[in-house]
Amino acid sequence: MNNWKEFCVRFCQEPLSQEQLKERVAQFPFCGIYGSSIRCVDDVVLLIAKEKGVKFLVICPNSALADRFNGDVVDCGGCLAKVCPLDVINCRVLREIFPFTRPVSHRGHAVTLGLGDRLGLASPGHLKAISGLQVFPVLAQQSIRELNLTGRTFDDVLAAASWAVFQEGYEKGFGADGDHLKTEQEVRIALDAGMTMITLDCSDQIADVLDLPEEAIEARYGLISAEEREEIEQKWSGRVINIQGHVLHYPPDVLRRIVLIYRDAIRHTEKIYKRFILPAKRPVNFELSIDETKTPTTPEAHYFVASELLEKGVELQSLAPRFCGEFEKGIDYRGDLEQFRSDFDAHSRIARRLGYKISVHSGSDKFSIFPIVGELTGQNFHLKTAGTSWLEAVRVIAEKDPQLYKEMHQYALANLEEARRYYHISADPSRIQPLDSLTDDQLPDLMNQDDARQLMHITYGLILRAHNEDGSERFRPRIYALLSKEEEAYYDALKRHIRRHLEALGLSFKV
Repeated sequence: MNNWKEFCVRFCQEPLSQEQLKERVAQFPFCGIYGSSIRCVDDVVLLIAKEKGVKFLVICPNSALADRFNGDVVDCGGCLAKVCPLDVINCRVLREIFPFTRPVSHRGHAVTLGLGDRLGLASPGHLKAISGLQVFPVLAQQSIRELNLTGRTFDDVLAAASWAVFQEGYEKGFGADGDHLKTEQEVRIALDAGMTMITLDCSDQIADVLDLPEEAIEARYGLISAEEREEIEQKWSGRVINIQGHVLHYPPDVLRRIVLIYRDAIRHTEKIYKRFILPAKRPVNFELSIDETKTPTTPEAHYFVASELLEKGVELQSLAPRFCGEFEKGIDYRGDLEQFRSDFDAHSRIARRLGYKISVHSGSDKFSIFPIVGELTGQNFHLKTAGTSWLEAVRVIAEKDPQLYKEMHQYALANLEEARRYYHISADPSRIQPLDSLTDDQLPDLMNQDDARQLMHITYGLILRAHNEDGSERFRPRIYALLSKEEEAYYDALKRHIRRHLEALGLSFKV
């Protein structure tokens, strides 16, 4: 049996159960059907198949259920089936029929993992990576920056995750994160698309006064109304708070600086929460991000910001501080591990005291701090990854199509400065070994070298949007075609790499 049509003719019209059909697929591994996707609704079989590199939904026999989907009726040589594209419109129908393909809140789950998928191809590999672990996956995680750089929408991102869940037969629930949103419009778009998590990025409201002298701080603080200053000072000035051995101090000079840095961010967060999150007609996980800034979040600042928000009625599911050290894209943590441990312990204790999780952003490949995160949070945290899954795609490209990788690499080098506008990295291209000095077999190892990793990490958008002189897309079709052909290799790479993260975090396998 060489194709899905023969399978439909032979089995889909028989009175076989869902499990029996999956067993038949396992006996014919080259029929192009994803066995885990098989679903039976009354006497109708739905499944995902692949032919000539294209995946599609098959509904057999053609029926009233099939009429709900857009697609073409195909004669399989004995029965009629409907073949439907895996697009956004059909995905909406899929979610109505199969509730497990809808994103849900992750409230109540201890370990939650953001698994950004910039290509829309990685989620099946992500699901394989978390198999057997008590981990709740937030599969549809994208920022506006990533959407702009990849030319996608929240609808596209969410559909890719839902189709992946259906393909893998995953029924344990997944989330969808509108990541690093800054404006009212961005939050509205994400919620309208069905995202179940909103990560509000307040970096535009966080004042950079870290290096200002005390005289300048006092002058700026004096511009705040006397009434507001009096209210703040009565509550906070001179306050000492002991959180399980971590003592927080709020002398007047410290308080003034915290107020100036975070006052606008607190106001912005309250406004967004009460205008969009509180009135939402479904559960929405709300995360505050104060990490995209040069100003490290002190424990005193963390406690102040969170306490003020909670007092104003803002319910936080998680909060992402700006930790000490450097969390650069695609590489391990750079900084003093003992200092990180001490600061992280304080942050995690504050989060536990106030009732939310610590969230670690730019969490890809931070292997040296993962044991600290797992231990000090008591396995109760949110961790975000994204670019590392793109880099595993790049690794597969280097292994399977060296020429395509070389062209992408050279293009990335030529456009690195453009990409630096969007991401802060320390990569030095002079430290990357020239391609003409490497054999094809050595190319994948570039993804183990920090400078090369960062080069390819931050240029993904430029690579995906690159065009030839005649207007045709330069890399995107070739990337997708290769990863479609080598999808099992990509899934295996993702499984290995993401599991390295999870094992370093101290997670144990439980069915």
